[in-house]
Amino acid sequence: MSTTATGTGAGAAGRSGRRWTLTTDTTSYTVVVPGHGRWAELASWGPRGVEDGPDPLDWSRRTHFLTPADAAPAEYIPAGLRPFTGADLVAERPGGERGVWWEFDGAEFEAAGQGRPGTLRVAFADTVLGLRAELCYQTVPGTDVILRWTELTCTGEEELKLARFDSGAVNVPLTGTARLTCLTGQWSQEFQLTPVDLPRGSFEIGSTQGAPGHAYAPWLAVQDTADAGHDTGAAYGLALAWPGNWHITADAEPGGAVRVRAGRVPHEGTVPLTPGQTLSTPRLACAFSSEGLGGLARVWHRYERTLAGDRLHRTRPVLYNSWEATGFDVDAGSQLELARAAAELGAELFVVDDGWFTGRDDDTGGLGDWHPEPASFPGGFGAFVSEVRALGLGFGLWVEPEAVSPASRLYAEHPEWVYRIEGREPTLVRNQLLLDLGRTDVQEFVLGMLDRLLGTYDIDYLKWDMNRPPTERGRPGAGPADRLDLDAGHVTGYLRVLDHLRAAHPGVSVEGCAGGGGRIEHATLARTDVVWPSDNTAPLDRLGIQYGFLHAHAPHVMSSWVTDAPGVFDPRPRSLAFRFVTAMAGVLGIGADIRAWTPAQRAEAAAWVARYKEVRDVLHHGEVRLLGSPADATCGVQYEDAGGGHLAVTAWSTGRLDGAPLVPGRAARLRLRGLDPAARYADPATGTVYSGAHLCHAGLPFAWTARYDAELVVLVRQEGDDGHRHT
Repeated sequence: MSTTATGTGAGAAGRSGRRWTLTTDTTSYTVVVPGHGRWAELASWGPRGVEDGPDPLDWSRRTHFLTPADAAPAEYIPAGLRPFTGADLVAERPGGERGVWWEFDGAEFEAAGQGRPGTLRVAFADTVLGLRAELCYQTVPGTDVILRWTELTCTGEEELKLARFDSGAVNVPLTGTARLTCLTGQWSQEFQLTPVDLPRGSFEIGSTQGAPGHAYAPWLAVQDTADAGHDTGAAYGLALAWPGNWHITADAEPGGAVRVRAGRVPHEGTVPLTPGQTLSTPRLACAFSSEGLGGLARVWHRYERTLAGDRLHRTRPVLYNSWEATGFDVDAGSQLELARAAAELGAELFVVDDGWFTGRDDDTGGLGDWHPEPASFPGGFGAFVSEVRALGLGFGLWVEPEAVSPASRLYAEHPEWVYRIEGREPTLVRNQLLLDLGRTDVQEFVLGMLDRLLGTYDIDYLKWDMNRPPTERGRPGAGPADRLDLDAGHVTGYLRVLDHLRAAHPGVSVEGCAGGGGRIEHATLARTDVVWPSDNTAPLDRLGIQYGFLHAHAPHVMSSWVTDAPGVFDPRPRSLAFRFVTAMAGVLGIGADIRAWTPAQRAEAAAWVARYKEVRDVLHHGEVRLLGSPADATCGVQYEDAGGGHLAVTAWSTGRLDGAPLVPGRAARLRLRGLDPAARYADPATGTVYSGAHLCHAGLPFAWTARYDAELVVLVRQEGDDGHRHT
């Protein structure tokens, strides 16, 4: 392995010449291996040029009672070298000492250029233990994201046990207290933006539910409280691409830094690494913005657009989903009635949710037996699909491939396919069990079932749901638990099925759902077209959920429905306009019982759908700025297309409902951001022309009332000055 160095700023003083700088669109990330060669350190990370000067993470002033390794801003360091303050790797030989004492073993570096990613691999080896580790880095062209992961290889003749094997660690220099921002919640209240100040000590989030879970998202932002603005100041972000067990741990380190470690967590506690075997950890995406949390959100949005690849520009249709209208009571007559009404509103896709298959009268049966119920579709399911499509609608179907009902034929034939502990009764959650998707035969069953459905019926869209985590996670007859890696096996099976759908059925769109937002991370987003952030569609609750979601994820993946008000969870009334503007902030869907809507409501809904279709390219692909929060009396989201010629602003009144203005006689105003002050922007709906300076300083006015509580405003940048000035 060859060693290549680049960049020798003043920060190289006292350091080894082994130094590499990775560059992204606007940032740089510099790694150095000190002269002793026992670990790699972060020298600098921030806007381009930050590497030219003394290292902000200089740890040369030792802290008494800690080893140099415990004070160093190490990129990745094992227990053994780092005995006190938290290691990223814990490995041992069975019956031997726990710990790794490695040395530098070479590096490979290639600078980014012409759409080609920059890459860096820094290797370390412990010849006594028989372990080699490569710290891997890769930039993502067109973004300010650097991917990190670690490859661990057993080079000896004896098996190793890995008790911890994080993907990487991030070191952030601070002058004050660390401000950590995470996304917290529970089922129906996901993605709540939650700041936590960490002056000292440790902070950890994660999940051992076999999925990211509803309580926390595998995402974290780090700022310095001295400079922690929403739209200003340095913001560092991490997001782990792993749809299984995970953790993110932040430690306020001695010497003025916070160190964040992230990785997957093995269900069995340890993972064996056999001679010659290489384990690759999940990708950890690392992002930086000098424009606070709002700027960091835009970095994540650009990155997620790269994950979509060519499918990014596939139009995401306005869908209608039948669940809230019919529940489990699914039959051809009621579904066609809904489909006809949806088509009249301008919907483009009709999705039949849970209840379409045999034995599914309620949540106690049917899962695993994925055949249409003949009694519900007496003319045949294929004929029913054709009737829906004859209305000009695409057709979609809900599935839960990982689940099985104890009363199903599948469970009677293959009880060994579920997770369970030998001699123990499995626990029912939501009256169902979970298939062991790490088994190849279970994967083949799921692949065959989906291929049969998609090959038999004209289906454009699958909603993949998962409504229970694994509880008793065992595989009888497979040997000792510490020989298994069941969490990784399930993830591998899940991703294999999604990859198969992409390859074998490229025309089918996939929506990811896990009881709402329980499985949303980059590995899933790279293989699905949209995700379902929450089962809670109540207007004000949903607005808060989407506010947090958009800090981490892009609007083109955010599926959102208009449902009947008041909602199931939030009884506060809001207008139909409020519900439509909330839903069209991402990918618009409708889930209400539209059969009961009045002609006036249907006409209003059709008008909103038509307006959304006119601007959805800007909403899905534009640069996003979050304007205030749902805690403010007026908040919004600003979208600007790549050329800056079109703006769309979704705005909401979240204050009083009695019609009283915030200030008597004065409209509420929403200050836009990032516009050219000298440019002029016209509102085609009103003919009003604004300067960019006016929109950013005085703001866009809204005369809210109890009946007028949301709006979509479109602004078009003018080529010349027509003399019309707004005052």
